[in-house]
Amino acid sequence: MYGIGRDANGAAALRGNHVVSILSMDDVMNGLLGKKIGMTSIFDEHGQVIPCTVIEAGPCFVTQIKTKERDGYDAVQVGFSEKPERLVNKPLSGHFAKAKVKPARIVREFRGNSVTELQPGQEIKVSTVFSKGDTVSVIGTSKGRGFQGVVKRHHFGGGFRTHGQSDRERAPGSIGSSSHPSRVFKGMRMAGRMGGDQVTVRNLKVVGVLPDSNILLVKGSVPGAINGYLEIYKNVAQQ
Repeated sequence: MYGIGRDANGAAALRGNHVVSILSMDDVMNGLLGKKIGMTSIFDEHGQVIPCTVIEAGPCFVTQIKTKERDGYDAVQVGFSEKPERLVNKPLSGHFAKAKVKPARIVREFRGNSVTELQPGQEIKVSTVFSKGDTVSVIGTSKGRGFQGVVKRHHFGGGFRTHGQSDRERAPGSIGSSSHPSRVFKGMRMAGRMGGDQVTVRNLKVVGVLPDSNILLVKGSVPGAINGYLEIYKNVAQQ
């Protein structure tokens, strides 16, 4: 369980001289980017089994500082997960080069931070943002299921298989009247594309932080498949 994730020194070595500094323990960030590793179980001090999700949270690197005077609002833009330079277009290459960081696969903005204490190129680790006992909200993309019928998509019960209706077991049934209103109402639950949506799970409890491996353990499940990218916000529901 505790061996999941990359070594922190190895992750920093990938970026070489682009590591400018490490944040102090001051709470200047309200969130972090991460990747879902999988699920496991741990035991608490009372011997109870806690199902939890293993998240590789960070390290993230500051790619841009936005201020109210210049951009109209205060925010910190951070990048996570190194991306090969051959896959990055020239505008983004210049953007990352200006911050003196390696190209990142995912870039997001976090508002409500003390931007005066951050600078481009700064490294943010999981231990500087989260601690055991924190309550977090996690945003991710749910698993894509493709085109699905009403039974799987909307939990319809389906029709009877008796009385000559052997082919109506998973059929949607009637979707509207004939002469009136002579149309299908908007929002009618029908077959269609399922999954692949942005989903937020709130009020998940942090049950463990492993700084050496950049691992965050949260109680319960989070959206998306393994290796899916996540946005982790601290105390979003209370703000």
